[in-house]
Formats: sequence, structure tokens, C-alpha cells
Amino acid sequence: MNTKDWFLNGKERGNPASGIDARNDDGLAWSDGNTVRPIPHGAPYFTELFARVKELGAGDLLLFTDWRGDPSQRLDGPGSEVAGVFAAAARRGVVVKGLLWRSHWDRLRFSEAENRHLGEDIEAAGGECLRDMRVPPGGSHHQKLVVLRHRADPERDIAFVGGIDLCWGRRDDSAHEGDPQSSPMAKVYGARPPWHDVQAAIQGPAVGDVEAVFRERWEDPQPLTRNPLHRLADLMRHEDTLPDPLPPQFPDPPARGPHSVQLLRTYAHRRTRYPFAPQGERSVARGYLKALRRARALIYIEDQYLWSPQVAQSFADALEANPNLLMINVLPLHPDQDGALNSTPQILGRDQALSILKRAGGDRVAVYGVENREGTPIYVHAKVCVIDDVWSTIGSDNFNRRSWTYDSELTCAVLDGTPDGREPLDPGGHGDGARRLPRDLRLTLAHEHLEVTDASDTDLLDPSAFFAAFADSAAALERWHAQGRHGPRPPGRLRLYETSRMSPWTKVWATPFYRLVCDPDGRPRTMRRSGQY
Repeated sequence: MNTKDWFLNGKERGNPASGIDARNDDGLAWSDGNTVRPIPHGAPYFTELFARVKELGAGDLLLFTDWRGDPSQRLDGPGSEVAGVFAAAARRGVVVKGLLWRSHWDRLRFSEAENRHLGEDIEAAGGECLRDMRVPPGGSHHQKLVVLRHRADPERDIAFVGGIDLCWGRRDDSAHEGDPQSSPMAKVYGARPPWHDVQAAIQGPAVGDVEAVFRERWEDPQPLTRNPLHRLADLMRHEDTLPDPLPPQFPDPPARGPHSVQLLRTYAHRRTRYPFAPQGERSVARGYLKALRRARALIYIEDQYLWSPQVAQSFADALEANPNLLMINVLPLHPDQDGALNSTPQILGRDQALSILKRAGGDRVAVYGVENREGTPIYVHAKVCVIDDVWSTIGSDNFNRRSWTYDSELTCAVLDGTPDGREPLDPGGHGDGARRLPRDLRLTLAHEHLEVTDASDTDLLDPSAFFAAFADSAAALERWHAQGRHGPRPPGRLRLYETSRMSPWTKVWATPFYRLVCDPDGRPRTMRRSGQY
């Protein structure tokens, strides 16, 4: 397998100001020799994070960024509240540094208050946590990463990258009964909304790359906020608005595995430029576009949104160019909030995107949601893509314009040097052959949605058989629901996503004014169709 065929080179990244590519002596825009381990669900991720943070000692390093952080979120039962765990690490002499998005008012159901309180708890213990609003108007810092470095034992260094925030609602597991510390969502999700998400655990030299992403943001000399009211409030609270210097970066951990890791980012082009991305960076979009040009057999995605026509067109181009290419999408069945102003934009945006995919691929495109055994919809928050069992991503970016052009994002793209060894070896027909990690990721997620065991893997290796298995499972569950849920519930959690389920309000709002002003991505962003992004 030629890594250069799938990954971006430094020029293709389109951001020569970034230091992450310059870190490699050979000029590669990725690192080799890593081990990447997908972690589906927030509960096992939080449990592992809790155990690893407790092991940190004086001089070790804990770095994190987050879209939202709730100080009282438990990582592993009573006494494991995230603020207390991180603060205890700081009191032990661990260097604890955090960057949290300084979000919009809590009255708008964002998380300014929660993020400020989490930072205060950590800083009271000797750590440092900054509320970062260095984004364009209406944008957000959406990256979710944690880096743990060990001064005396780099073999234990690890970085976590993905879609899971350190906040309420995320600590769910494969049973999908929801996090006991729930956040309010649309009524259809119940009092404890079930939550489906994925994080990646990275070990090896790429840990240094993830740390470099954090350091670039931390060392940005621009003020944390340009809002004069925010700056006055910070002054009155005696809140630190200038970050303390970080200690020198440790040498990268030694090589330990067969995985090549490329970190893809999105940064907006700001008037007050990022020094590490003065023209912005759209390597998330560019990375997907390059990989999609090699897609031949199967694109499997799980995503919270998929509601941008422009992003959908990138996948549609691949479907039109390859008549045998199949695409499966696992999405939320319902918007996350009730009310026409919240739900209608999401429904319409997704309908537009799915219409583009259906026109390009017809019956080769399938779209599903998932529910738990009680029939409660599961909110899909994962951001995962697997192409031809060769190239895979886990990250914070969604398939929408915000994630591809405007908000800060971070995704981990992985190539595995280990052939899978199970037939068919080359489902894509491009000579690269199926690889173990991306195939196992696809099958692990399928096991949950289909409620099957490893013994069924041989029936799911072939893309056509996999596509049919999803269709058959969803059809059986739809029949069971249509018959009033009589008799044993068939195995599987997949429900067909039908645009016919859209609210009648959609037709009222589907006007040029709506599309311009109330697009779920916010105000329109420029997305060049030349493939350059």
C-alpha cells in the first residue's frame, strides 16, 4: 500500500505555516509507527481516561481542548468528577493545561457557564484553563483532544482524539440506556437520551503531533476574546487572559505499531490571523476529497449531521464516477431539539444533502438511524468514515460546511500496514487490499447495530453482503414496528431514515430566504468546487 496515494502531502495540506508537518525529518505530512485503538462509547473512554489521569505524577503533562466541559461530569462513578480528577492531578504536580471554547450565552443553550466553572476548579488547584474565543463571528472551537505525557516513561504516552466532549450526556455504553447525568434534548430521546459516539486512542510518535496541535493554539498571541464586555468581565474577575508558557515538548514517544496517522484540521481564515494558519486550513475537506477519489467499493459513515449540499456533492461525485460504489450512512433519526426553529433547519438541510446522494447513487445509497432495545432513538454523535476497508477517520468534524470551512476541527486519519487476511482482500479493486484496523472498526460498529457476534464476520466482509445485511435487518425491525411490536423483537437496532418523516413545517420554511438566512450551518461559507477547498 502506498501511503502517499491516500494521505495529503505537505503541499496538499495547503497550510505551510503549520508546524506539525515540519516536525518530521523526512518531510512527511504524517507519522508512522503508531497504534490507534478506536473506543466506541463514552463510558469506556471515560473509564480509561480516569485510570490514566490518576497515574500521572509530578512533571507529567495533561493537555486538553474541548467544545464543552462540565465540571461535575463523572468519568467512572461517584468521586470521579472531571473537575476534581484534573484538579487532583494539578495538585500532584502534573502540568494541567486546558483550552475550552468560550461559547455563546447559556440562555442560548450553549455552555459558557459550564466551561468557566470547569476552568476555575482546575486553576484553583494550580492548573491553567483558558476560555478561547479566537474564532470568527458565529464560529466555535470544536476540537476534542486529551494528551497525556509521562516525563520518565514515554511508552505510556497517549492521546485521545474524536467526538466525545467531557460533559453531561456522553457517558453511555453499548446498551445505550443513556448517561445518568443527562442533558436536555428533544422529547423523543427521553429523559436519559441514548448517545452513540467514538473516540480514538493514539500511541506512538503521533502523540507528539496531537500535542503540537494543542501547542499551536495555546501559543497564539492574539487575545482570547476581542469582545470588550468579555474582557472587562475577565478583568473584574481577575481572570488570566494570557497563557503561561508551556514546558518544552518532550521527544516523541517511540514507534510501537503498524499504523500511519495523519492529523487533519479545519481553521477559518480570520482577519486577525492564526499564526499557525494565516490563510486558514481545510485539510479535513482536502483529506476526504483525496480519499474519495480512490473509493471503489464501500463508504461507511456515521455522522451527527450530513446536512450540507456542498459536502454531499463530494460524495456524490465519487458515486457517479464508480457505478459499483456503495454508501451506508448512520445518522440521528431526529433533530436534537424540539421546535420549528431548531428542528426544521436540520430536517431540510439533511433532506437536501440526501437528495443529492440519492440522485447520484440511487439504491446504492442507504441511510439509517438506530434505536435501543426499548425503541428509544439513539442520538448519533460519532464522526467516523471508512473507505474500502483501507482509509478511516475518527474525529470532531461533521459532514457539514462548518466543519469543513469555519469551526476549528481535528480528525485522525489512519492507514494500517497490516493486511486483514480475510477475503475479499481487495474490495476496492485499487490494489491496496483490506486492512485490519479499518475493517475491524467497520465490523465493530456493525456488530452493535445488527446485534450480531464475531461469528457472523464472514457474512459481512463483502461490501455487497454488508450492504444487504443492513437493509435486511432494518426491514425486519420496520415490519415489527408496523405490526404493533407483537412477538419477539428481531435482532438489530437499525431504522430506515425516511425523508417522508419530515415535519410539514419544512415546506413552509423551504424558501430562498430560509435557505439563505436559516441554513443549519449558519450563514453561507465559501466552498470552492475546484477540489481545492
